[in-house]
Amino acid sequence: MRKSPNYTLYFWLVSIGLVIAKILFTLRPEIDLFTEEAQYWLWSQNMAWHYYSKPPLIAVLNYLSTAILGNTELGVRFNAFALGLGMSWVTFRFASHLYSKRVGFWSAMILCSMPMWWQGSTFHVTDTSLSFCWILAIYLAYLGVSEGKTTWWIWAGVATAFGLMAKVVMVLIFPFLLIYLIYTHNWKAQNKNYFLFLAISLIGFLPALIWNWQNNFDTFRHLAALGTGGEKSGDFNVGKAFARFLGYLGGQLAMVSVFLLPLFIGAFREVVNSKDKVKIYLILPAFMSWAGFALLTFFAEIEVNWPEFSYSSLSIVMAAWVCEQNLMWRKVRNWAIGLSIGLPLLLFLPDFTFLKSIPPVKKVEKSLFRRLSGYQALADRLVSLRDSLGIEDAFVFSETYHMASELSFYLPDHPQTYMLNMGSRKNQFDLWPGLEQFVGKDKIGIFVSWNFNSPGEFADFQELLYEEELPVTFQGEPLRIAKIQVWRKLEEFNPYQPDSY
Repeated sequence: MRKSPNYTLYFWLVSIGLVIAKILFTLRPEIDLFTEEAQYWLWSQNMAWHYYSKPPLIAVLNYLSTAILGNTELGVRFNAFALGLGMSWVTFRFASHLYSKRVGFWSAMILCSMPMWWQGSTFHVTDTSLSFCWILAIYLAYLGVSEGKTTWWIWAGVATAFGLMAKVVMVLIFPFLLIYLIYTHNWKAQNKNYFLFLAISLIGFLPALIWNWQNNFDTFRHLAALGTGGEKSGDFNVGKAFARFLGYLGGQLAMVSVFLLPLFIGAFREVVNSKDKVKIYLILPAFMSWAGFALLTFFAEIEVNWPEFSYSSLSIVMAAWVCEQNLMWRKVRNWAIGLSIGLPLLLFLPDFTFLKSIPPVKKVEKSLFRRLSGYQALADRLVSLRDSLGIEDAFVFSETYHMASELSFYLPDHPQTYMLNMGSRKNQFDLWPGLEQFVGKDKIGIFVSWNFNSPGEFADFQELLYEEELPVTFQGEPLRIAKIQVWRKLEEFNPYQPDSY
């Protein structure tokens, strides 16, 4: 008798192997924090109920992980590794509950094939915790719907509350569950549980409400600006709107992996034809999210990652469908998963095979990791300058929050850095004490920028003490050139006053 495969063991072997690969990637000396990761780390050094553009969960997680592992790249990315593993495990459990451990294993593997999973499980961004909370809440809510137990609805509410503290778009779970309950004629039996779930979930809004009440409702203004793209009613352009929509479609294919497209088409057709309620439950949240943001593309620029948090349940639909198909389709699945996981591993891992010496591969890697390189080298140079010029108490500033956050992380004493607004929209740095505190004081300021040669008219200093251009490389190849200027005594401070959110 043939022994049944141990799919749980297979799941853990693959998942732990992928975590190890991400740790090796993080330890590569030429790879720094992603600029958004650095920003969220800096938030954790300035704890608050909420932040200008996002809720507080990411800052809380960074605060806890770096308290244990230190202010290191691993200290920050531990959250991504753990939550990415959690996403895979919940997907495995969910699919195993619905179908079998075989389907559970392949669901997790398909999920791990999606670029959206690689992004959120490698770099600690807000979509990381949002995506984990989403699939967990969807799983728990399904148990509540199918078993009718209030306990599951309560736990789904807790997961949703944490999701709302990760990113406000978690609210999409409310209309999804409402529509599904009505569609399946469960509303009458489950409406009390739904309202209990809603009440518990909304606790996750409290930090945002408290902070926004104290800060002119800046977050809501920011979200409204994102939803309109800053366009006025008479600015609508059909051509641009359609181009944004097409770009959005292409971006979603990239986030889910073009190699998985045949599986998705087959699974989607099966759902449409069968109208299976379980599979509708799995595909409806992704469709609602996709459609909602697709509609927004006609009015504003939509970031490609915005709807990706809701796509994890698609992996279960695809796995359930392909596990029922013939050998040819299972080969398609294996090749799709192999390519979708193998290509990121080729780029992420150190060059064990020397394949990265091939010019096209080297060029792709340099392009992909452009925003993850050069900041440690910049910080090292600033340390050297502070020593040689005798300016240990100098403050550091840049025209972008990206540079300011990275330098705060990589400078050895992790100082509070500053942003000089030279034309960007409002951000968290505009709410913190800025360069105005140094006006008229005999203090040294160090300006660092990829884009500008000086602070210009926005900050007038008494004297320029030193300047240089620092070339930054990636694996020996030229990457970018940073301008570094050392100024004495800020006399006038005239930052750009953003009128957009």
